[in-house]
Amino acid sequence: MTEAVFQETTAERRTQSVPLAHLSLELGHLYMEDFEAGPKRLAEHFAEVRIWVDAVRASAARRSKRPRISTCFLIDDYFTRFSTPAELIPMVLKEAEKAGLVIDYLARESACAVAERIELAESVMHRLVESPPPGSYGSRPSVSHSGWLANGQRTPSTSRSALGAVKGWAAPQETAARNHSIFMDVELWSEKDGKRLWSCPFLAAVWQLARLGLLRHLGEPVLLPAQWEGADFPQDWDRLPPLIRLTDTKAAFSAYRTCTLMPNRFLAVEDAVRLILDQIDVDAGALQQVAERSAGEGMPVPAAVAQRATYVFYEEPGDSSEAEGT
Repeated sequence: MTEAVFQETTAERRTQSVPLAHLSLELGHLYMEDFEAGPKRLAEHFAEVRIWVDAVRASAARRSKRPRISTCFLIDDYFTRFSTPAELIPMVLKEAEKAGLVIDYLARESACAVAERIELAESVMHRLVESPPPGSYGSRPSVSHSGWLANGQRTPSTSRSALGAVKGWAAPQETAARNHSIFMDVELWSEKDGKRLWSCPFLAAVWQLARLGLLRHLGEPVLLPAQWEGADFPQDWDRLPPLIRLTDTKAAFSAYRTCTLMPNRFLAVEDAVRLILDQIDVDAGALQQVAERSAGEGMPVPAAVAQRATYVFYEEPGDSSEAEGT
């Protein structure tokens, strides 16, 4: 006799796959003050980016004779909204074209927080798994309560003696330090008027997961590109889809690897992005799909998700300002 086994159909949730290019090449991730500076600032940006695009494509060609490369551009409409899509997007596309560049996909940064009524940032936050430092005993609040994520042991709180001397001080320690520590502590969100405001590094980490084809909600892919057919862009940012395809490219939006070309003032932000990526419990089904398909093409990806993201940081002439969320 055979024994029948009954189980809920929801227990067999399948992780849906997504099309994958070899490389997702980001041609820009600027703040609203960059757009406010006008076409000249955009022209300078794309002129610098153009210098590196050929080198990135040549590097990809070392792994595949015919690399599938898609380009993308991210517009910050989350921290500050400047102008309208109808005015801003044509200016971006025009200056990119002048530099000999084509933008295949364009995304709104606000979509990394919420897209199609799905709280993407909140969903990714719940997948964070902190790496407990050696010797820790859970005295500090979890990231879900504090909103801060570190790569090691923070400096413990100190007290002072009657003479004012600090007692019990200890240096912070990186969990995976080599000889010496490089300790980082990243703020993932803040509270403003009772509403959570996600930080730039955290939204950028969500953006990287989407570009790497690893972002899922209940097994379903999110931030899928919509083909833009209209001649004119809308006047309201909320009427623009979260992610649009602007060309007839055959290369998918998501890819085995990403490369981002940006000003060097974003270096600290992207260091924080990599710290976050290292502590996200990525959907296992999505990880397996990417691993199997990349290996099948003779281009296996690194096991660590953060190692799949590369960058080129260029120096901005006459600008020493630091990047901060706008």
